[in-house]
Amino acid sequence: MRSAARWAPPLQLAFRRHLDTTPMAFLRGVRLSRARGDLLAATAGDGRTVTAIAARWGFTVSRFSQHYHATYGELPSQTLRE
Repeated sequence: MRSAARWAPPLQLAFRRHLDTTPMAFLRGVRLSRARGDLLAATAGDGRTVTAIAARWGFTVSRFSQHYHATYGELPSQTLRE
């Protein structure tokens, strides 16, 4: 555990310097992007739901909806319907 703790500050700094974000925010962005891909790929009647897609990518539905709307300007349910 001690060795992992020593890597956290340099990793945070590297993300800030090169990507202007934190590791967790970067990971959340990747997960949101993949979830959006799943929503866009869903077809009527295939049984995919916002809840199932959110869970697949490690989100609770409420947090997923908040982050999704802040990032893409629409609700996940709107993307799923289009």
